Amino acid sequence: MAILRALKGLNPGQLFPLESGVAVLGRNSDCDIVLEVGAVSRQHARILNLQGEYYVEDLGSRNGTFLNERQVAGRQRLQEDDQVRICDLVFVFHQGPPGDGSDDAAARRDRPAMMVDDEGEGVTTRSTIMSSLDVSSGLRLTVRPEAKLKALIEIGHNLGKALSPAEVLPKLLESLFAIFAQADRGFVVLLDPDTGRLVPMAVKHRRAEDDETIRISRTVVKEVMTARKAILSADAASDARFEMAESIVDFQLRSMMCAPLVASDGVALGVIQIDTLDQRSRFRQEDLDVLASVASQAAYAVENAQLHEAKLRQRALERELLIAHEVQQGFLPDAQPELEGYGFFDFYEPASQLGGDYYDYVPMPDGRWAVVLADVSGKGISAALLVARLSAEIRYGLASCSTPSEAVAQVNRVFCTHRWEDRFVTMIMGVLNPADHEVVFVNAGHMAPLLSGNSATREATRRRQSGLPLGVDPDTNYPETAVALAPGESVTVYSDGITEAMNDRGELYGRERLLAQLGAADGGDVAGLGRRILDDVKRFVGARPQSDDMCLACFGRKASGPTGTEPLAARIRPHITAK
Repeated sequence: MAILRALKGLNPGQLFPLESGVAVLGRNSDCDIVLEVGAVSRQHARILNLQGEYYVEDLGSRNGTFLNERQVAGRQRLQEDDQVRICDLVFVFHQGPPGDGSDDAAARRDRPAMMVDDEGEGVTTRSTIMSSLDVSSGLRLTVRPEAKLKALIEIGHNLGKALSPAEVLPKLLESLFAIFAQADRGFVVLLDPDTGRLVPMAVKHRRAEDDETIRISRTVVKEVMTARKAILSADAASDARFEMAESIVDFQLRSMMCAPLVASDGVALGVIQIDTLDQRSRFRQEDLDVLASVASQAAYAVENAQLHEAKLRQRALERELLIAHEVQQGFLPDAQPELEGYGFFDFYEPASQLGGDYYDYVPMPDGRWAVVLADVSGKGISAALLVARLSAEIRYGLASCSTPSEAVAQVNRVFCTHRWEDRFVTMIMGVLNPADHEVVFVNAGHMAPLLSGNSATREATRRRQSGLPLGVDPDTNYPETAVALAPGESVTVYSDGITEAMNDRGELYGRERLLAQLGAADGGDVAGLGRRILDDVKRFVGARPQSDDMCLACFGRKASGPTGTEPLAARIRPHITAK
């Protein structure tokens, strides 16, 4: 009667008689020989007695069956002292009761070896190999402690001077492969904070012919990053922590180590994983200790490198914003109009480098001047781009249209197109004719211009004389209102950054304070009026940081010459243009 003798694993020396024609080995309790090991399949292999000859056959197991360290394919014949390995369990086959085993090696050395293929035809060969070492995937030797120390010092040196993860992480894997001679594959993946995806930063295979395309088991990585703990698995394919994840089975992972890269704030940046396909070369606890130590250093280096890259990006962005700021300043007028008997004042200060407020002086062919002030919804780069487009469209509209209202209507139609993503613009335009001292206003949803000087300060236009903001309705009509300026009278236009300037108590500067400054100003001193307003706003706000763009423009007649005797209301009238 043939016998299997346990050589390694379970109870070494235990005998399993092969009494029947078929003996099934596996983890299932119904098997003839029960092997209670997680890596063993439920029905792993079987031994058949065919007319007195014994054969071993794998039953499609997950980890395979090996005869004298060759994987079993089909049926293979068993001979005296053959070794059958199932995962880490090794059995010796005996035709009868085994001896003391002292001459096993000599017997195996001199006897012929028989391998049976699927058709049952045998081929006899003779072996003279004294010992063997699997070098198909590289020489597998135990790494000396001094070699490990040297590799760890090299890792620390490389990580200490790392400025880019992409540069240092491949070198990190090189050093880890020097430490772990059994490693078949290693990789480092980092979590992209913007997309939440795992990004491979470095990959290494022991065999050059292996596919360089990395396949990552999200089950393992998720477990490690969530728990922020390094894990060691002797057999990942049967590890209960991974619940038989399909990816692990597909990748044929055997022994593996995976350690998280944990930043100083406790956030997992990614993982380092080293694994092997050779079940005989398992990683041990001391290996995991080494990998965890390396991962800690790597996390520090990656975090520093990411901060360095973020700083470089921030500097690049600041340079781009500075250039954009200079470009935006180029859209503002270089100088104020020089008109005899008139004064001008303007001020613009964005809350950040790029603002959404805008003002301009546009000369017209017949000697008139358009004074424009606008406020684009939103802030930052998108608002600055709209300001650039607005500047060009206003100048084109004034040059191509016969009246200010037609020019504003044309600009409005441009800003009603879908590509502006629901942005809108409030704008006030005043076209000054110095020949008759009349200003024609067109208001697109902006605060009304304020008229001050010889009589009470008041709005130069009424609410009903205002159209919708630009970009709301392409069919909006914009009425015109004409105002005659007497000597000493000025017009003030402004953005809401003036009236909504806030102090430390949360109070707004407000329209009433602005009117008070206009009423107390000296008639005809336009520059003094502008500076008076800004000084008062600054005193009111105090040390509180500016939260919105501030834009202010004043223009008016100097006080010399006869003053207007007509009441203010009589000098404000709807402006009817010839059709």
